[in-house]
Amino acid sequence: MTRPLVTAALAPLGVAGAAAVGAAVWGVGVERYLFTVRYHALRVLPKGAEPLRVLHVSDAHMAPWQHRKQEWMARLAELAPDLVVNTGDNLGHRDGLTGIRTAFSPLRDVPGLVVHGSNDYQEPAPRNPLRYFLGPSGNLPAHKHLDVGALDRFFTDDLGWSILDDTAVSFELKGLRVTAFGVNDGHRNWDHPELIPPILETLDAADLTLGVMHAPYRRTLDTFIDLGADVLLAGHTHGGQVRIPFSRKALVSNCDIPLDQARGLSEWTYDGRTVPLNVSAGLGHSIYAPVRFGCRPEATLLTLLPR
Repeated sequence: MTRPLVTAALAPLGVAGAAAVGAAVWGVGVERYLFTVRYHALRVLPKGAEPLRVLHVSDAHMAPWQHRKQEWMARLAELAPDLVVNTGDNLGHRDGLTGIRTAFSPLRDVPGLVVHGSNDYQEPAPRNPLRYFLGPSGNLPAHKHLDVGALDRFFTDDLGWSILDDTAVSFELKGLRVTAFGVNDGHRNWDHPELIPPILETLDAADLTLGVMHAPYRRTLDTFIDLGADVLLAGHTHGGQVRIPFSRKALVSNCDIPLDQARGLSEWTYDGRTVPLNVSAGLGHSIYAPVRFGCRPEATLLTLLPR
């Protein structure tokens, strides 16, 4: 093969290689810092009710050195939410609580609801990212345990938020009676939704019912609709974390939700009822997979309006 032919044959490989390097540089060095707020409006409140601003945050996977993320999250208080819903995986390092305190302390005077993900209990470990294409990740029992008790004391004692793992609460918000229920991480089969119905029977009738989970498995979504949820809120998927730009589908979801519902606002239907579902792509990533591509880190402000 002559030199011009060799050069012509290698040119596409060079272009592909350059594109791959550029994508890696973008995903690791740029996009994972492009924090954004997504805005949606949902008509789920009784007629005549005042709008409610619900800030949905998830999957911070906080490490102590992630100061840009901490500072950006702290400014979310400027959105003036009426309620914060935190769908888990707050910690990403044994010392991550320091950053979580910085990120959430400005929201101290705002009511909040929290469920846990597995990374609130266990340190992350290196994983082969290609295994996610084979199905949801498995448990690694050798993981070192995090101080989830200290995390919870910050949420409950310092911020006044409610932990919703396998329980339900009722409270008044801007003249509305709100019921919220949630489960512990279904990805690890730590969820016990059967504990919720007896609690719901003791609560007053609600104007708005929220179903809160970390991992949006179909079984949990179906159960929560059956329990009367008006809005479903979840995290866990990271929106796929690496996506084909402008595609509606994630490449992976790390659970059994349809890939086109692994990020953002959609609807879930079960047994004749259809309700809004918001799956947050989250704000972080494992410290062993520091990349976002086609999937910016996010928080969501849901404005709930009268029907």
